[in-house]
Amino acid sequence: MPAKKQTAVVAADNKIVKRFQGLVVSAKGDKTAVVKVDSVKMNQKYQKRYTVSRQYQVHDEENKCKEGDKVTFIECRPLSKNKRWRIIEN
Repeated sequence: MPAKKQTAVVAADNKIVKRFQGLVVSAKGDKTAVVKVDSVKMNQKYQKRYTVSRQYQVHDEENKCKEGDKVTFIECRPLSKNKRWRIIEN
């Protein structure tokens, strides 16, 4: 079953923060996990639903994540070239 994209916004310090849920695809990097987020879109003309996947590099401070884990992560300041997300729930 594909993980769902959750675009709920959280107001913290008058900032809007994006929040997603996804499945850990790889946890080989030090303090980094690659998380796959699936979202369902609909074709405007034919009304057919299709799945679009995107992978995010997420900061995992304690290296707790393993492949196959379902995690929730939010937007944060840039931590490296590609990491702009951090895990809040494992």
